[in-house]
Amino acid sequence: MRHAPRKTGTKVRNGKVARKNRTELSNHYSQVRQDRTVIDRLRPGEGFKHYLTIADVRQFIELLPDWQELSEGLDAIILDEGGDCMGWHWDGTVAVCAWERELLADWDNDFVKEHAVILDRLGVPREPNPDDSRGTWCHFTESTIKGFQLMHILLHELGHHHDRMSTRSQRGSARGESYAESYALKYADSLWESYFRVFGW
Repeated sequence: MRHAPRKTGTKVRNGKVARKNRTELSNHYSQVRQDRTVIDRLRPGEGFKHYLTIADVRQFIELLPDWQELSEGLDAIILDEGGDCMGWHWDGTVAVCAWERELLADWDNDFVKEHAVILDRLGVPREPNPDDSRGTWCHFTESTIKGFQLMHILLHELGHHHDRMSTRSQRGSARGESYAESYALKYADSLWESYFRVFGW
């Protein structure tokens, strides 16, 4: 997400109106590289809710043993508005999107199977969708949504960032979704004890 250059108002200098500065950039993470990772929270959007707070994200990254290395080149972590994806990454920014307000998630069977390990760890009950043989109902709570977003979605997007930063050009995530997914699952394995100690069930 890149914003247009900020336009500043006119000022009077020595009795004359100065010309407008139409090209000055702010120090916002969408405009310039950051010395430290910014954590930002945007409006969730209609029908969505942020179950994560900025404080949650800060607590979580303190659990990551290699955060200093992982945060290199990471300008921002955004709690973004909800939509058709759970998270995204782009050129030094990773995002976790707001969750639907409805706690019951109706997910595709294949997606549930791929994420069975994390769902089991969090204790998310599942049952077949009686109206659609291709779907599974996942009964989330606010705490298990938070766990899924931190222990999988955020780690997955950080996996894309790690992929980008470990390439020679540092311009793209060359190894794609499979790398990010494996990264998230492997990293989570080493974090569960610490996660539950800090965030509980």
